[in-house]
Amino acid sequence: MPEQLHNRLKEERERLQLTQAQLAEKVGVSRKTINTVENGIFIPSTVLALKLAKAIGRPVERLFFLVE
Repeated sequence: MPEQLHNRLKEERERLQLTQAQLAEKVGVSRKTINTVENGIFIPSTVLALKLAKAIGRPVERLFFLVE
């Protein structure tokens, strides 16, 4: 079975009491992009993953991880 990229973006965003729209504005993307990343539909680029990690205040490895 191939590895899949999962994320903790929603739980970390909610921990900070941010809406999807607020996080999207912080990193310069649409709210829909945040939604599709949280739901595993869209795999973010390295640049976007790093921007999200910075905006959330967590290491990128805390937000994104591989599962076999």
